[in-house]
Amino acid sequence: MTQSNPRISKAVIPAAGLGTRFLPATKATPKEMLPVVDKPAIQYVVEEAVAAGLHDVLMITGRNKRPLEDHFDRNYELESALTRKGDADRLRMVRESSDLATMHYVRQGDPRGLGHAVLCAAPHVGDEPFAVLLGDDLIDPRDPLLTRMTEVQGREGGSVIALMEVPSAMIHQYGCAAVEPTAEADVVRVTGLVEKPEPADAPSNLAVIGRYVLDPAVFDILRRTEPGRGNEIQLTDALQLLAEDEKVGGPVHGVVFKGRRYDTGDRSDYLRAIVRLACEREDLGPEFRSWLRRYVTEEM
Repeated sequence: MTQSNPRISKAVIPAAGLGTRFLPATKATPKEMLPVVDKPAIQYVVEEAVAAGLHDVLMITGRNKRPLEDHFDRNYELESALTRKGDADRLRMVRESSDLATMHYVRQGDPRGLGHAVLCAAPHVGDEPFAVLLGDDLIDPRDPLLTRMTEVQGREGGSVIALMEVPSAMIHQYGCAAVEPTAEADVVRVTGLVEKPEPADAPSNLAVIGRYVLDPAVFDILRRTEPGRGNEIQLTDALQLLAEDEKVGGPVHGVVFKGRRYDTGDRSDYLRAIVRLACEREDLGPEFRSWLRRYVTEEM
């Protein structure tokens, strides 16, 4: 049945983590500001939100995250210096980040998990559906996952989560969904969720990746959710309750993503993401690919 649901306009990006897997680089630099080629990872995420039509972006930050705000603000001294030099290309790049979206910030004073971070967005989001984008997952702009998710939510209501098939041996690293098929090949009905199950206990090999479109009913559930795995308030636990009873906040659907995803959550995947994106750049790719071939064949 076709429904008329409010158009999604707001994106929430949790960015309060300490980035301990990247120490010592993240001792004084937020992990979200680590460069992926020549842009900080967080800018790719904001660009994705904007490409999906979400120009109102709330970032959940913490202590020592001020560089995130500075990056999306104007830097008049730098812009003036580039203008005097006549460096139009770099001036355009500097201004690009500050012109991307309307940015807002709120601090997660007590880091108590992803569910708690999402709950911090409640006063800003209000009573309307919204998107959540995690900064560790970079989605290639040629594969508009978030746009597809907002389309499904606009038609079906409720919440929509991004799912991706992973090897069974890796499912313990993710939230895992129990699902039922629908008439659309890339859309499933989510009937249950388990946070980081052992492979033998996993209901499927569909892992939850870092994109969500959520009904605002999730806020009331998160307020009542007790700390779970890791003594943190898990967003997965709240989504499980929504999946069990659609009367609470509508159904939960999943979009099964088969596109290009770059995981910057650990050091090895971060390096692979840089190599893949650099190889595909028109300005860097040809020379970099040539060097990479020589390096692999001659020096390894």
